[in-house]
Amino acid sequence: MAKAKSSEIIVGLDIGTTKIACIVGEVTEDGVDIIGIGTSPSKGMRRGNVVNIDATVSSIRQAVDEAENMAGCEISSVYAAISGPNVRGINNNGIVAIKDKEIRANDVARVLEQAKAVAIPMDREVLHVLPQQYLVDDQDGIRDPLGMAGVRLEAKVHIVTSLVSSVQNVIRCANRCNLQVSDIVLESLAASQACLEDDEKELGVALVDIGGGTCDIMVYADGAIVHTSVIELGGERVTNDIATLLRTPLESAEKLKRKYGCAWRELVETGEMMEVPSVGGRGARTMPRHKLVEVIEPRVEEIFEYVKKDLIRCGYYDALAAGVVLTGGATVMEGVTEIAEQVLAVPTRRAAPSKIGGLVDVVRSPSYSTGVGLVMFGAEQGRSVQLPARGEDRPGMFKRAWRSLAEMF
Repeated sequence: MAKAKSSEIIVGLDIGTTKIACIVGEVTEDGVDIIGIGTSPSKGMRRGNVVNIDATVSSIRQAVDEAENMAGCEISSVYAAISGPNVRGINNNGIVAIKDKEIRANDVARVLEQAKAVAIPMDREVLHVLPQQYLVDDQDGIRDPLGMAGVRLEAKVHIVTSLVSSVQNVIRCANRCNLQVSDIVLESLAASQACLEDDEKELGVALVDIGGGTCDIMVYADGAIVHTSVIELGGERVTNDIATLLRTPLESAEKLKRKYGCAWRELVETGEMMEVPSVGGRGARTMPRHKLVEVIEPRVEEIFEYVKKDLIRCGYYDALAAGVVLTGGATVMEGVTEIAEQVLAVPTRRAAPSKIGGLVDVVRSPSYSTGVGLVMFGAEQGRSVQLPARGEDRPGMFKRAWRSLAEMF
């Protein structure tokens, strides 16, 4: 099998709590074409974190092999996603003096380095330094200050950090599959690349990515990221509730959720029935479908209540002129968008990956937003700065310096 050129092929590896997705994209003049996809059940993950390396490695290999066969290329490096309750986002700013009265690339590098100089514990590392805006002297709202005249440059940034151990466990799993990790990317950042429109980012929008184990939130205002957070609730909790309250095995509960699941009881007609497997070898039972909805609806409502509290706490709830965009595998279920709009009291839509070519129909699902977004993120990075392979042997400061340079341009 011929190895594809790394400059042409970009691979996104979404290591989720319930599913591993490997998406292969080819960079073209018009953007990105998806040419391969592989999926496998995720074993070894819990709430966005690796809890069993061997099981996770086995799941990754299965997804990567499937993607390689479809794309007809050998995968050697990936952009990997990360989530989990250990992720933190903070806003900060930095100020530097301009030496030559004209802003150059090294001035931008210095101000971003100054902006990210915040005190973080030794067990955490910076994942992203995301510029919000630049100020030159007293002029604000500047997106790209290069070449401008001035004596003082200020940068306002959003900094995303995670536990070093969480990042290293993802890298170890990839390395054991003979994969180099080009970069670790926050799941919600990747999903926003695939799902959000530029006008939504300008007006103010919240991306809510609900997966199996976590609910990732990212808020944009005036075109820039101003808030990120992760809530430890996802589709897995819904499945557990179904298994417990309907007294059915977990595997059967997941199948029931996928086949009959609905988050809003008004969408279910009276008289609809379903067959529910029992535990312990007992015979299956026939139950009304609304019994399943009575289990699902309160849990989905709870998730969005937590989302609303988070948006109010961060101070941007009233600034969401474009409302909320839902994505992630747990949002595929019927009725989720209606419940979200009812609880959040803002316009809500469900989004799947867009702005791509190739196997569009295959990946046109909220389940693949993060994987496709990783490919789009990698394509953007490749157009700016060539990243070295990220691996276990790279010192933390060296990794962070390269990532900051990549995100500057």
